[in-house]
Amino acid sequence: MFETTRRAFLASTAASAAQIHGANDRIRAAVVGAGGRGTLHIETFKELGAEVAAVCDVYEPNLARGVKAASPGAKPYTDHRALLEDKSIDAIVVATPDHWHAPIAIDAVTAGKDVYIEKPLAHTIEEGFRIIDAVRRTKRIAQIGVQRRSSELFEQGRELARSGALGEIRLVNSQWLNFQTSLRSGELKGKLDWNRWLGSAPKKPLDPTRFLNWYYFWDYSGGLLIGQGAHIIDVIQWYMNSTFPTAVTCSATGPHVEGAEVPETASLAAEFPEGYLAVFTLGYRAMRYNWTNDHITQFHGTKARFDLGRESYALWPASSAVDPKAAADVRRLGSFNLATVAHVRNFLECIRSRKEPNAPVEAGQYTNVALCMAMESLRTGRRVRYNSARRAMEV
Repeated sequence: MFETTRRAFLASTAASAAQIHGANDRIRAAVVGAGGRGTLHIETFKELGAEVAAVCDVYEPNLARGVKAASPGAKPYTDHRALLEDKSIDAIVVATPDHWHAPIAIDAVTAGKDVYIEKPLAHTIEEGFRIIDAVRRTKRIAQIGVQRRSSELFEQGRELARSGALGEIRLVNSQWLNFQTSLRSGELKGKLDWNRWLGSAPKKPLDPTRFLNWYYFWDYSGGLLIGQGAHIIDVIQWYMNSTFPTAVTCSATGPHVEGAEVPETASLAAEFPEGYLAVFTLGYRAMRYNWTNDHITQFHGTKARFDLGRESYALWPASSAVDPKAAADVRRLGSFNLATVAHVRNFLECIRSRKEPNAPVEAGQYTNVALCMAMESLRTGRRVRYNSARRAMEV
């Protein structure tokens, strides 16, 4: 049933785009980073009527897979700078490890391309501001891959949460739970340009474990605390109309996954100038959950509590009843898969209209700052403050 709905949604979207803009106005896109997420974007962009005319990856098997999934005649590249010389390319999708987001995005907008940047925006605070400066200087469209901002369910939830029904909100609790057994193992199955993949990261000998599990090494990411936290913290800031936190404290145990540098169990507490505390807890040594139920965010108001899941939300008014009833209880199983489709569609529409997308770079930086502060706090064991005037962390 869901696949039928998805196909109908994609078909209607592509058809309406063609009708409005004409067959000769097809957007030509290129994907940099053809791993799992990059391949999904190749398929989604094509289904929405864009031509995926090029694919770039430094790992031969990923590149071959990406080109096969792309549009007929798609060109392969191993260096994104060579790709950007193609003036017929309109948009670049950045689906690489986190430490490559900033260099590729900045090069892309400087070359006159619009960009879709997977979350998080960057790997450091300074990189995030460099992306913003480049995007605004070049007047390009930049969408950050936090697809909840294009989800109908999340948009409706935001309206309800900001309707006044909750009263004052001083605490937001969130958690993302599942079970990580081990790092990926295995040998490289083709040529890899290791030095190019490392980029600005510290030089290391070729290590398949680092390459296959980059999420779990500080040089390239901050783990699932950052990967999943990028979605959750963004939603909290979006719903609460917040920008930068004033301070962040983060603690963890482990790591408990053999070979990982980054913990899979951690909790961050972010203090915001609006007077509320946002707590996000990641627990990937918990039991396994169906992805519909693997995370929840709770906005605790003086009048009601608002629970927000991946495919559901509920409003619980203040009550002394033993068995209280929800004032609103919405559950739409299968709806989340359409969020990425809607987010890419919004990006393509903004390329044509030159309007701001649903997830602009500034919003991405608000979350990026909070997450970078969490990484700093976790590694130093200290509460980290943010100095907005200096655009920098202070320990």
